[in-house]
Formats: sequence, structure tokens, C-alpha cells
Amino acid sequence: MTKKGKAFEKLLLEAIDDALVSLGESAKQAIYFHLEDKFKVSKNEIPNRLKDFEEGLEKIFGLGANFIEILIMKNLYKKIGKPLEWKTKKELEFLEYVDAARKAFEQPKKKTVSA
Repeated sequence: MTKKGKAFEKLLLEAIDDALVSLGESAKQAIYFHLEDKFKVSKNEIPNRLKDFEEGLEKIFGLGANFIEILIMKNLYKKIGKPLEWKTKKELEFLEYVDAARKAFEQPKKKTVSA
């Protein structure tokens, strides 16, 4: 994995942590515990098992998982320094937003040429 890939994974985990801690520190710890215990997804595996993470959140929170996913996306886009542009789809596509953030983060920065 590239340096940028590892850096993105770190930012993603930080964004998830920030979103979950908004529910309270003990709630965050309980969520990580249930994700690992019931769904076999440890915290460190989340960047490579996003679909499993998303499904775990949805089974734990039902429709409330959308709120957490939105918080994660807002945090992630803020951390990578890119604007979060909402699609007009009716259904939230968490995995698509994370993938778009990864691509935006990993693409080389454009050099500006001064005259």
C-alpha cells in the first residue's frame, strides 16, 4: 500500500472515531466491541472491510446508521480538505462517498504554473 493509501486509512479511522465519540466515549467503545464481537470487524480492519462495517452499523442502528454515516463522511471530507458534495439520490451511498474521498485524496496535486 502506498503512503497516501495508509494516510487515507488513518484519516478514515479518525473520521469514524470522531463520529462515534459524538455519541459518547462509552457508546463508541460499545459500538467497536459489537462490531468485532458480532460482525468480526475489528477497528483496524474497517478501512479494508467497509461494506462489513456499514452492514454492522445498519444492523446495530437500523435507519439511525445513516446519521452516523453522514457524520463520518462530513468528518472525512473535512480531514482530506475537499468539499463534500451531496448527490441527489434518495438513498445514501456511504461506500461511494468513501471511495470518492479516497480517489480525491490519492490523486496527485496539480501544480500551478506562475507566469
